[in-house]
Amino acid sequence: MTGSTRVEVTVRRQRIARLGPASPLPMLAPPLQSPFRIEPPVPESIVAGARYGHPSSFSPYTAQDDYDRVRTEQELPVVVLENDRLRAVFLPSFGGRLWELADRRSGRSLVHTPPAIQFANLALRNAWFAGGVEWNIGTRGHSPTTCSPLHAALVEGPDGGTVLRMWELERLRGVVFTIDAWLPAGSPWLFTRVTVRNPSPDPVPMYWWTNAAVRERSETRVLAPATTAFRTEDDGGVSRVDPAHDGGVDATWPSRSPASRDFFFDLAPGQRRWIAAVDPGEPGLALLSTAPLRGRKLFTWGAGPGGDRWQRWLNPEGGGRYFEIQSGLAQTQFEHVPLGGGATVAWTEAFGAPELDPAVALGPDLPSAVADAERRLGPAFEDLARADAALAGMRTRAPHRTVLTGSGWGALEERRRARAGEAPIGDAGAPFPHGSMGEEQRPWAGLLDTGRFDGTSSTVRGDDWAARLRSAPETADTLLQLGAIAHADGSSAEAADAYVRANHLREHPIAHRGLALLALAAGDIGAAGAAYDAACALDRASVPLLVEAVTALLAAGSADRALALLAVARVAEVERGRTGFLLATALARTGEPERAAALLEAGLEVPDLREGEDAIADLWREVRPGVPVPDAYRFDMRDTGGGPG
Repeated sequence: MTGSTRVEVTVRRQRIARLGPASPLPMLAPPLQSPFRIEPPVPESIVAGARYGHPSSFSPYTAQDDYDRVRTEQELPVVVLENDRLRAVFLPSFGGRLWELADRRSGRSLVHTPPAIQFANLALRNAWFAGGVEWNIGTRGHSPTTCSPLHAALVEGPDGGTVLRMWELERLRGVVFTIDAWLPAGSPWLFTRVTVRNPSPDPVPMYWWTNAAVRERSETRVLAPATTAFRTEDDGGVSRVDPAHDGGVDATWPSRSPASRDFFFDLAPGQRRWIAAVDPGEPGLALLSTAPLRGRKLFTWGAGPGGDRWQRWLNPEGGGRYFEIQSGLAQTQFEHVPLGGGATVAWTEAFGAPELDPAVALGPDLPSAVADAERRLGPAFEDLARADAALAGMRTRAPHRTVLTGSGWGALEERRRARAGEAPIGDAGAPFPHGSMGEEQRPWAGLLDTGRFDGTSSTVRGDDWAARLRSAPETADTLLQLGAIAHADGSSAEAADAYVRANHLREHPIAHRGLALLALAAGDIGAAGAAYDAACALDRASVPLLVEAVTALLAAGSADRALALLAVARVAEVERGRTGFLLATALARTGEPERAAALLEAGLEVPDLREGEDAIADLWREVRPGVPVPDAYRFDMRDTGGGPG
């Protein structure tokens, strides 16, 4: 290898949609997940992994659902790693996303990077954006950290150069993850070493998937060292298929899939871990990893109108179509794997152009294409092994320059552990500085320092926090937090008691909302409606509360009650966005389809439309039967365009 590596910490101008503050409502409801059903003859190891570790809620996180579709130029901190072969651009303020990876010789990009960042409802906390390479941890879905800043710093690298280190406390599982990004001088491969540490004495379910977006062209093919894969069916079932013969389609060419598809390749346990996108007119992209990262996946939006609509929705300022190649800890994304108490799991990935023979890689003989790719990637695996050993030896090396400060939750956890006599979660290589704590952590730091609690702006979980709250003077605030902790842990009776007692001291919309969620879980729609009425009466200007209440009431068949809540709400532009859609739905359910149709015909844009949600098209068909669904409302990724709109 020749030349040198340049590292630059800078700010760039980027067109980005507005992303407001997180919701004030704890994420206590059961997670909204796409349904799946895994049964034999799917291997028992996958069945067992799919039954294990699914959270009952996403607490202590709150939703990131306050965004729109108006993009403006904003300043964005970036870190650039560049040698004479590659240029990598990272976004530490957005989950550490590897936003750009370019071949400097050709000037072409290895990953799909849209001209603008547009948020949409695809992540565990709602907000997500397309492009680059994303790091997903916690549980099935796009990471709770994907639109949040990570701690980031520069560290002296194994070769005397510089490594970009990013780290954070993942609050759902209580683990610390670290990403070290290294671009050695002259290397055609960017390396990232990920370390996940469980500081708890108890095992936790673990999930990790690295998702890389790649530009989709008709000439692009995906190769992986497996002859079969597991695919999710339209009804939620999972079956073993041959991706090269998927219903008469060779889906190793992503552009040929008529509808959205996911393929989890069945790599043999001893097989070298890789997946590659090959294109004769582009550098392509290969993901290689060390053994712990077993899974490999191809995801395509499909060529139908629904997939096309999603592509334009996520890339509203152009940039072309894309698909994703991914790598994960488990064989599929339905599974979690256990991470033992006090245990650490680590791996290294390599990102680069595969440089395969296009005549073979794109030829008709798929087994020969895979075998040739395996042979040609051999030297890259040697580089990967050396990088893995080099990066493993510097994980605890202290940073020499801070780039960005992440959340204050790690620092708060350090303070709690010090008070409780527990071992710290940080170390010299990934510290959680006291100064990173902010307003969200202030009430909790006060509880640790004074034994008193004052504040409702954030939520925590854990037995130690609950014990400290019980020992504090009883106030509405302490009871609200005790209710949320019990609620998240599935202790419904304890949660209800805390919410009721909190309301006796000081009525609060969060307490009534908690009671509404508990009533919904128990199937008591009347009690849920009454609790939501009480919650909204105390805060008629809360959009998150209104949306949650109306959505729940409509799902429960209480459209009259939902319409009544919308009628007295004090939110701006109630006929637009998500509230506009809910209003149209409530009108249709209460015998006013023409008013509902008028809202849809005026052009209704719902910024937080959830992935897989086809409710707008369904409502159109209900209020305008026989009239084709407008393209703007066609989001069904199963839609191949062959049936009626």
